[in-house]
This record gives sequence, structure tokens and C-alpha cells, in this order.
Amino acid sequence: MQPSRKNRFSRYMRARLANRLSAYYFLLSILALCFVLGLVIFFIGKTAMLTFKHISLADFFLSFNWTPEEDHYGAAAIIINTLSLTVLTLIMAVPIAVGLAILIAEIAPKWIKNMMRPILDLLVGVPSIVYGYLGLTVLIPFLRRLSGENLGDGLLAAALVLALMVLPTICRISDEAISMVPKKYREAAYALGSTRLQVMLRVVIPAAGRGIIAAIIMGMTRAIGETMAVVMVIGNTAQLAKTLFTPASVLTSNIVMQISNVEFDSTWNYALHMMAFLLLAISFILILFIRYLGRKGSDKA
Repeated sequence: MQPSRKNRFSRYMRARLANRLSAYYFLLSILALCFVLGLVIFFIGKTAMLTFKHISLADFFLSFNWTPEEDHYGAAAIIINTLSLTVLTLIMAVPIAVGLAILIAEIAPKWIKNMMRPILDLLVGVPSIVYGYLGLTVLIPFLRRLSGENLGDGLLAAALVLALMVLPTICRISDEAISMVPKKYREAAYALGSTRLQVMLRVVIPAAGRGIIAAIIMGMTRAIGETMAVVMVIGNTAQLAKTLFTPASVLTSNIVMQISNVEFDSTWNYALHMMAFLLLAISFILILFIRYLGRKGSDKA
């Protein structure tokens, strides 16, 4: 009996030590992640704020004149182009992605679900350079022939490429949100005499609303932060896009095209860091909004 007690005590101590080491490891990992994130925010923000030692807030955010060679650093046109591209991308991608998610989760037979979900997962992992190359070699010549314009690059080409990129992400997350709606909601609606369309539109989609919104925001963050695909099809001209076929520039493309050609201790470099800081701030705000939606949904449940 005595050895058995010793063995149980030994196992208990080993399990307790393993739990404690695991807790310390996870705590250390979280602290390391927070430390790295803090360094990124600090160094980018510190360099970005140096911009306003040389130019005013109004000049940077309200001026449309981005000609760094002449000491003009107005980023208003680039910021507006970024927001316009994001909105145009979502207008194209969200209806198709949500509709496809409803089709997969609610309507399609099981064999189609088993085929479509792995395909969408594969598309999520395709590198952005592949989408950009397809846009450059296939989409832009097609837009030139369709529109009769000499140049096919611009907001429309960039939005179409980004819509294709974010569509699988929005679709898969929305599919998961719709699939998690309890079956009893559907059964109760059918018991009240609702049609299949009414169940989907008035029961399933509202119940999965927070998950669908989170999917849209995740797609938005990818669209805002995408670089290589946009660089290849947008035209990279720092001007306000007055038409869908006007070569333009957004925050990400402007940074990647110019950052390697400027001196570190220059207003030009500081202004590019401010653009990067704006992207970081936008993404951070959107992620916080997603967390807020998730917490609100959990509290309500």
C-alpha cells in the first residue's frame, strides 16, 4: 500500500510541476508577443511623429500635393484612394462571399460542401504575388479591350484583384458562423410555418450576424494592408483617382515603391513611416472592434 501512495504522490507532483511550467511558458509567450508588438508600435510611431517637426498636420492630412522632391508631403489623395479601394473591394466581394457561404452552409448537398471548403481554404493560402501576376497579365489587358482605355490599371483593376483575394477569407469565416447557428433556431422557425428562404434571411443570417461582420472586417484588414498585388495593378501614381481607370497610389503601394530610395533622416522617410503608422492604427482599431463583437456575443449568449 505504501508504494502505491508514493507513486500517486509522485505523479501528482509531476503533474503539478508540468502545469506550473506550462503556465510560465504561456505567460512568457504572451509577454514576448506584447513586447514585440510594443516595439513595433513604438519605433514606427516615434519615427512617424518626426514628420510633424517639418510639416503641419493640415499639410499632411489635407493637402493633395505629394511631391517629396519639392518638399510637398500631402497624403490626402493617397489616404482617400486607400479608403476608396477598400470600399470598392468590399462592395464587390461581400455579396458574393456571403451568398456563397449561405449556399455552402444551408443549401448545397454534403458532397459539394466537402469539395468547396477545401478549395476555399486553398485559395486563402495563395500568395498575393500570384493574384497580382494574374491581374497584370490577364485582367489589365482585358480591361483595356473592354473599356477602350490606353491604361487598364487603376482602382478598378486593384479592386477586382483584392476582391478575388479576400472573397475566400470572408466566405470561410461566414460559413463557419452560419454553420454554428443552433439547429433548434431553424426547427422553431419551420414549426411556425416559415419558408426556407425566410428561415435563412430572418433567422440564420441575423443569428450569425456578428460572425459575418467579423469576416467582413477581417477581409477589410487584408484589403487595406495588401501590398504586392496592389503594386502590380494600380499604376503607382501619387494622385487622386478621379475615375476607375486613373493610375493611382494607395498607402501600401506608395510605401513599398518609395521607402528604399529615401534617406533615413529625411522628412520623406518620416512621412512614409506616418503612412505605415496609419495602416497599423486602422488594423488595430478593426481588430479591437472584432474582439468587442465577440465579447458582446458571448455576454448575450
